[in-house]
Amino acid sequence: MKKMLGEERRNELLNLLKDAKKPITGTQLAKYANVSRQVIVNDMNLLKARNLPIISTSQGYLYLSQEDTDSLIEKKIVCIHTAEEAEDEMMTIVDCGVTIKNVIVEHPVYGEITASMMLSSRIDVENFLNKVEETKATYLSVLTNGTHLHVISAPTIEQIEEAERRLREKGYLVEE
Repeated sequence: MKKMLGEERRNELLNLLKDAKKPITGTQLAKYANVSRQVIVNDMNLLKARNLPIISTSQGYLYLSQEDTDSLIEKKIVCIHTAEEAEDEMMTIVDCGVTIKNVIVEHPVYGEITASMMLSSRIDVENFLNKVEETKATYLSVLTNGTHLHVISAPTIEQIEEAERRLREKGYLVEE
């Protein structure tokens, strides 16, 4: 395929993301457009600057359409656990049919730091954990001694309540 240029490439990438049912990696987009991954990173930043609902996740780029989010119930929860318990916390949530949209920590210098996660299944969690291990990254919650927030979403309030119940049983949920 010939190299796509500027605005034509960004429009094509946007259409790919809109049609995708799951995240697409920067490497996959770069191969498709016959450009470097860095060009894709720049393109995604330019598209985000237009206030398009594109997010970067550990699995790749994702376009959040309005209809995808309109029917979901969201809740912000506070959790605390060790790094060794992170897998159990995430699996506990997704096993209830709940999506972990992000993680939020309070940094003493930068203030609130939010990172998109978009984990909806055990496979998503396993892929996330593999990426953490491959890159030797640390969890953001190490900045706050294990305390962090998640925005979670699900089709029903019962699924969210079940996830909270299970997290509470394991001592991961922080409540007043």
